[in-house]
Amino acid sequence: MATEKEKFLAGEPYNIMDPELAADETKARRLCKIINELDDTATDEKEHAIRQLFGSAGKRPWIQPNFRCDFGYNIHVGDDFMCNYDNVILDIAPVTIGNHCMLAPHVQIYSAYHPLDPAGREQYIGLGKPVTLGDDVWVGGGSVILPGVTLGNNVVVGANSTVTKSFGDNVIIAGNPARILRNNPPKK
Repeated sequence: MATEKEKFLAGEPYNIMDPELAADETKARRLCKIINELDDTATDEKEHAIRQLFGSAGKRPWIQPNFRCDFGYNIHVGDDFMCNYDNVILDIAPVTIGNHCMLAPHVQIYSAYHPLDPAGREQYIGLGKPVTLGDDVWVGGGSVILPGVTLGNNVVVGANSTVTKSFGDNVIIAGNPARILRNNPPKK
């Protein structure tokens, strides 16, 4: 029989109150606290802590305080990742972010959700769907990206948007729910 962590890592429903997973969350909170408390001049120490927290990180990852996540090891970012103030990434399922991506303040990325059936919630069942952001994505302040969303390359998400579905390359989206406002010319 699989452990709750094995179910979690396989993308299956799992018990969110599992002690082994709780220990992983505690470790992530401790690393987030270190990242959040480091002075901006401590660039090497901050990058080291980010690399300890995330599953993988490209060149020059940067996080402003106050960053929070569930586990950290399900977060994968490319080169030049910039995470502004007060962001949350719930990484129950993998969250993959491409190169040259920017998250404005108060962005929330959720790969986590719970059963619609109250019996499942009463049993503390957790579920997840991966979230993927392509290269050159800019997510505007206060935006929320929901489980299972994939954004292509060169996507701009307008401030305070709720992204409930996936979008392809080279678009500017905004609203609640987010919709395409116009095309965004590709990088030259």
